[in-house]
Amino acid sequence: MNFPAELRYTKDHEWISLEGNVATVGITDFAQHELGDIVYVDINTVGSALDAEAVFGTVEAVKTVSDLLLPVAGTITEVNSLLEKQPELVNTDPYGDGWMVKVTVANPEDVAALMSSDAYAALVG
Repeated sequence: MNFPAELRYTKDHEWISLEGNVATVGITDFAQHELGDIVYVDINTVGSALDAEAVFGTVEAVKTVSDLLLPVAGTITEVNSLLEKQPELVNTDPYGDGWMVKVTVANPEDVAALMSSDAYAALVG
């Protein structure tokens, strides 16, 4: 499995990339593999200020629906519009075109407290 070193990770299988105070968030390669074929992504939280670990949307696979949890507190500023018509991007490119949301982070230092790629790889075995 692929866990890019420049990203930070959560125990709930989300990844986050920070540029300034704007973060990009998605689900990990491990998560998309465990879910199976993604058929629908539902995110209706643009403009919402949410706490860390708050549900910001759901991802639906053939056999299950899973909540998407925000890694750090912030305001959702953008949803990946490509996922509306191409939810399979989450499976084929989870760290690229399959990203979920952009977030203005309340406290950028919170991102550094999340897991490194090595720690996340150890978590998922």
